[in-house]
Amino acid sequence: MIDKIVCVDDDSIALMLCKKIIAKIEFANEILTFENGEQLIEYFDELFIASKSEKVNYPKLIFLDLNMPIMDGWQFLEEFITKEYHLFFDLKVIILSSTIDPDDINRSKTFPMVLGFSSKPITKEILEDFKNKL
Repeated sequence: MIDKIVCVDDDSIALMLCKKIIAKIEFANEILTFENGEQLIEYFDELFIASKSEKVNYPKLIFLDLNMPIMDGWQFLEEFITKEYHLFFDLKVIILSSTIDPDDINRSKTFPMVLGFSSKPITKEILEDFKNKL
């Protein structure tokens, strides 16, 4: 079981499903939710500051939507790398998206922390498949 994970999606129903399915199969102890990439970057900004003076318990896995207002999934990934947070937080990202554009799937492979790309909504089968890859 993973200690802490994050679900990021601007769709409240998708977030609710993500939390329910993850909880139902006991995939994680704690599930944090955010509505866009900017909120998630702000969360990692706070974790990074805290990590300078104490050990922080950060999420090891992020389920990330691509199409969101304010800061989309691509912008989040680019900002995470620009701030070099990938050097401090060893985490994996699973992109959950409604897109079937092969360019998006190929682009996701250019980010080293992206473990995979899957269609929404999250399902028990998707979780079990990725659980074996962690």
